[in-house]
Amino acid sequence: MALPLLFFAAFFAYPVAAIVTRGLHEGGNWHLGRIADVAGDAGIRHVLWFTCWQAAASTALTLLVALPGAYVFARLDFPGRRLLRAVVTVPFVLPTVVAGSAFLALLGRDGFTDSLFGVRLDTGVWAILIAHVFFNYAVVVRTVGGLWAQLDPAQEEAARMLGASRLAAWRRVTLPALGPSVAAAALMVFLFTFTSFGVIQVLGGPMYSTLEVEIYRQTAEVFDLPTAAVLTLLQFAAVAVILALHGWAVRRSQSALRLVDPALTAHRPRGAAERTLLGGVLAVVALLILLPLGVLVARSFDTPSGYGLAFYRALGSTDGGTFSVAPWQTVGNSLRFAAIATVIALAVGGLAAAALVRRSSGRLVRGFDALLMLPLGTSAVTVGFGFLIALDKPPLDLRDSWLLVPLAQALVGTPFVVRVMLPVLRAVDERLREAAAVLGASPWRVWREVELPLVSRAVAIAAGFAFAVSLGEFGATVFIARPDDPTLPVAVARLLGRAGALNYGQAMALSTVLMLVCAASLLVLESLRTTGSGEL
Repeated sequence: MALPLLFFAAFFAYPVAAIVTRGLHEGGNWHLGRIADVAGDAGIRHVLWFTCWQAAASTALTLLVALPGAYVFARLDFPGRRLLRAVVTVPFVLPTVVAGSAFLALLGRDGFTDSLFGVRLDTGVWAILIAHVFFNYAVVVRTVGGLWAQLDPAQEEAARMLGASRLAAWRRVTLPALGPSVAAAALMVFLFTFTSFGVIQVLGGPMYSTLEVEIYRQTAEVFDLPTAAVLTLLQFAAVAVILALHGWAVRRSQSALRLVDPALTAHRPRGAAERTLLGGVLAVVALLILLPLGVLVARSFDTPSGYGLAFYRALGSTDGGTFSVAPWQTVGNSLRFAAIATVIALAVGGLAAAALVRRSSGRLVRGFDALLMLPLGTSAVTVGFGFLIALDKPPLDLRDSWLLVPLAQALVGTPFVVRVMLPVLRAVDERLREAAAVLGASPWRVWREVELPLVSRAVAIAAGFAFAVSLGEFGATVFIARPDDPTLPVAVARLLGRAGALNYGQAMALSTVLMLVCAASLLVLESLRTTGSGEL
């Protein structure tokens, strides 16, 4: 637990505490009365209520839509499965402002739903909920599907041989085994939608606002740091309650499971039910994932003089004055930062998950588990400003260092590593570890030769998540990325912030490049994945 605790203390607790202190401590005195003033504001209470219920609705809708997809990608073998699994992860790395504009084109005036059905969804909360499902579909598919692919199907088949129906066998055998993984996915989706910013800004308009939007407005527009600090504390309190409820729910469902090689569980669709399910999932992916992505790609080619490559050619030039380097160079920056962040996240998250497995009870462990999830429920604006304020003095004088970017990205990627690896590590039969120890294996050798082969698939999935999160991280990176070293999402946001068709077209072209880079990177990670052979 030592290295993860040190990492989070230095790069999360310290920066966040610094900015909260800056807001509430002035002139040598604490102004704690500001907490009561802000908490008593009716407008703030309305924002908090909307933040909570839209996050709960988005999480429920995401689980409803994505759980069938998790089964299809885990258990059914069909042409293009690996490519499609990489494609559904692409939305996860897109800047939310870009994706929000795509949904506005689909669901707004003269959009897809308006043209075909005469229905506009951009004037209510439905556009927000659908966009959240679009972003978080991959969280459920990869987190739950990663464990589902390794569950031994013989257990469910045995239940059916004893007379249980397909639904009863799934409900009584498979669902309890998937419980911790489903809970982990639900928690991550809730925290992401709880701190939603870009989607709310584009699709919510003046009617809807989340705590994240209010923190940004108070910090960057109104420059009211005391109010922003109080809102950050409110966000912490809400997230703490959520994490406590999550911990209580999953502590009772931990058990050893029979894991097998995923290659042995995937099969061609059998029967009308599985073929219908596959068709339904593919239709959902086409409408929910591919259609919005297609809108972005089409816009990248739609130049004022007709369809062409003008916007892509402009990415190689600095004539627009938006950057001191050509936008193309942001591709290399993003890949370099994401690779470093992934290594950090795997090291910190892997150690944290191993510690949680070995010490699975006690208040200290529960507090440590909650700490690991806090970055997902904390305003990225707070973290970004905190880095600038706190990390500018020895021994952590990193304000001018490029290392700030991968550190911030790893902070967000680490919770995904923990949540992906933890259910699989807990599913490993403790008797395997004990047997190896009795035979003289050291703890390191037990991990290397017993646990690592069993969790290698989970490590690969965790690496893919950490890389995707790092590649698309924007909220904190926009504050700390150097002008001569921007990342892809930062470059897209800067282009969107400037007027003119050329800047908008370049933003769409760079977003398309970001999609391709993400899909290609995930395909490479999947091809390098190490899997065991036979029964695990």
